[in-house]
Amino acid sequence: MNLPVNYEELSIPMRREVREEYIRRQKGLCSFCGEPLNGDPRTDIKSKKITVRRFPESFFKWPVHLHHDHDTGMTKGAVHCYCNAVLFEYYGE
Repeated sequence: MNLPVNYEELSIPMRREVREEYIRRQKGLCSFCGEPLNGDPRTDIKSKKITVRRFPESFFKWPVHLHHDHDTGMTKGAVHCYCNAVLFEYYGE
């Protein structure tokens, strides 16, 4: 699979395939905090406060997200759900 890809052009099943490919390439680690995706983000990330109401209700339902650039639509990697929220709220990503 050629990565990155445009997130906006992917169907839901394709987003899952792309996320799983990133997980494989990242050896199961979050591309933001570097911790295993089957566990929690780093403590310094978890200590950052996020405004839950800024996110869609289903946002926190899935533990691993496919991070993408909101301007270009291009995927960046697989991240913990909380890392994705921190990236958006603190870094505008």
